[in-house]
Amino acid sequence: MSSPITADIRIIAQVNIQLLMRDFFRIVFATMTGVVLSIFILFILSLGMIGALISSASSEKQTDISPNTVMHISLNYPINERTSKNPLQQIDFLGLKSNKTLGLNDILSHIKKASEDENIKGIYLDLSGISAGLATIEEIRDELIAFKKSGKFIVAYSEVYTQGTYYLASVADKIYLNPEGLIEFKGFSSEITFFKGALEKLEIEPQIIKVGTYKSAVEPFILDRMSEPNKLQVNSFLGSMYDHFLNRISESRKIPKDSLSIIANKLLVQNATDAVKYRLADALKYKDEVLSELKSRTGINKDEDIKSVAIEDYNNGESSGSNNSRIAVVYASGEIAGGEGNDETIGSERISRAIRAAREDEKVKAIVLRINSPGGSALASDVIWREVVLARKEKPFIVSMGDVAASGGYYIACAADSIFAQPNTITGSIGVFGIIPNLKKFLNNKLGLTFDQVKTGEFADLGSLTRPLTATETLIIQREVDRIYNSFTKRVANGRNRSQSYVDSIGQGRVWSGTQAMENGLVDRIGSIDNAITSAAKMAKLSDYRIVTYPAQKDPLESLFDSAGDQLKDYFAKLELGEQYKYYKQLKAVVNTTGIQAKLPYTISIR
Repeated sequence: MSSPITADIRIIAQVNIQLLMRDFFRIVFATMTGVVLSIFILFILSLGMIGALISSASSEKQTDISPNTVMHISLNYPINERTSKNPLQQIDFLGLKSNKTLGLNDILSHIKKASEDENIKGIYLDLSGISAGLATIEEIRDELIAFKKSGKFIVAYSEVYTQGTYYLASVADKIYLNPEGLIEFKGFSSEITFFKGALEKLEIEPQIIKVGTYKSAVEPFILDRMSEPNKLQVNSFLGSMYDHFLNRISESRKIPKDSLSIIANKLLVQNATDAVKYRLADALKYKDEVLSELKSRTGINKDEDIKSVAIEDYNNGESSGSNNSRIAVVYASGEIAGGEGNDETIGSERISRAIRAAREDEKVKAIVLRINSPGGSALASDVIWREVVLARKEKPFIVSMGDVAASGGYYIACAADSIFAQPNTITGSIGVFGIIPNLKKFLNNKLGLTFDQVKTGEFADLGSLTRPLTATETLIIQREVDRIYNSFTKRVANGRNRSQSYVDSIGQGRVWSGTQAMENGLVDRIGSIDNAITSAAKMAKLSDYRIVTYPAQKDPLESLFDSAGDQLKDYFAKLELGEQYKYYKQLKAVVNTTGIQAKLPYTISIR
């Protein structure tokens, strides 16, 4: 007969066994559910991927366009330099909605082909917002002006025109606005975010080593407002870009520039009626009325549907040209860093290899380097610069600047035979800096972390984030920054056939507009990427040629598996942070920055 204690133990054991069995089955059930759910999600994703791949393949075929068709252009997505081949962008699944997008290269080529397509009767600009820099908008605007020379119409409509969308729409034959809509016309402003206060609260000390009076990349970390030199340069290039903005609208709308300036300065356009009164818009119409006009312009009965094709779906065949005479266009977009990079980051290895491949290809007779970059690693910039020098010795080498080609972005441009920029390109910023944060107080006082070490030499821990720099270490890094700045200005002087002292006088980290850069000799001509290609062909004495692009984009499947994880992370970060995502991205870039930088002072957003 068992004792009470033994019985209690047996009961407890049984209870524990029951609990263990319950937990076991719960875990098994949860695992099975997870596996089934994962298989289901993967199955759906696979279907989406296959569909996207099929869609991607079919989109390369020539589009069948009916007579009297209108090309529909909205451009309500970020515009990159090249159309992505990643099929994940075509998937709409579990809220991860992504519409089909085009890069600037295909937007321009589609508009050009439409001007020659007898079935396309005109363009309908259905604009709301446009996520692109002013130089990118300028390229599209110029192509629309060329389109009008074919005798075809352009009609624009929007409920709200931002200054960027209005600048694009201003080339239209007719600009229509919703009766309750608005045209923003108020002048340019540029705002900088300063982190000094936040860093002080966290007890993080940014240790700054720089050269250049205007090299204000470090200002957001040590000041709470713009320095006077920085304010001077921002006023200067912003004024230059605004002057061009007013001039072009004045030409298109036949409104005196002085009148446009007064309209903006006094904010005279405060509602839709004001927009018509001051001739920024031609009439107030609802969308159905605009669509009725499009039917009339294309000879369609009011009871019929408009024949239209979205620019994203339009494809009128491949460009022709001699396959034995090629012009290589090398796309360099994003911050400059060592390594491979991708379509959004300039990796020195990838871009150098692309330039080298174009140089060694006997069929390539000239090279155009398309740059859209705020700069980055000074070392990586120099690696790319070397390949530009080597290529220029063998073939005509032209640079085309996009929205920005500053600091390291200018470094890789300066050795070219000729440099093209748009009037509103942001360039220059010839300067160098380094930031080493001292996290000692933050780690000690905020997190309670302390550090101790053993080292074999005085400078074995140079660059440590857990202590401040010594005076000797600061001097060592300053000398290196000065040396790199000297190399930078020397590269520019040699490439631009100027004295190094002159380059230093317009350098010092100062930012210029494309117009200003042409005036001071940093740029040769104002023009688009097409102008740069035409110039390259002329230098190479080519009349019949084919354009090939570098670096080679990954095939859709490879691109999908390479970037799916990053796209999902970015998606959820944007979803959670909303408008604050841009600050997260800036801070993340600072954390990931290594080495001495030749970089634009800050992210410039003009609105």
